[in-house]
Amino acid sequence: MIDDEKIIELFFKRDQQAIRELDIKYGKICHNLSYNIVNSRQDAEECVNDAYLGAWNAIPPVHPNPLLSYIVKIVRNISLKIYWRKTVEDEIEARELARIIEAFLDTLTEKQRIIFMRRYAYADTYADIAKRVGISEKNVSVRLTLIRQKMKQYLIEQEVFV
Repeated sequence: MIDDEKIIELFFKRDQQAIRELDIKYGKICHNLSYNIVNSRQDAEECVNDAYLGAWNAIPPVHPNPLLSYIVKIVRNISLKIYWRKTVEDEIEARELARIIEAFLDTLTEKQRIIFMRRYAYADTYADIAKRVGISEKNVSVRLTLIRQKMKQYLIEQEVFV
């Protein structure tokens, strides 16, 4: 394994071996750091590759010392940007899915809505639901199956991945 100064020299010479040597020496640290932030091997790989590109574009003129701190800082910043972007996207998707499910619930009768909500929002047993709405447990089971089928079709029509 070559030392940091030799890796930096390769960057200054614009030798692509610099990236390979950087990865050999600090790749595992960079990947672990990024994975701990983004919690995805694929996203971590992209973050580290973007960090290497960032280092390639910055060296020269920058002469980082120590090299490890420099590359780790780039990896951390890129990983945090990805984390926050995904968090926002997940919130938007969750709100959109909630809106679609609410619209689906509006297509159900009041009794169907009660059965569905008591089971999936309140985790009531079939027996509890049956008592509440005055039907048999078997009827609750059949109705829930039909509601789930209807919901699946509705989600497909709304272009929600099922």
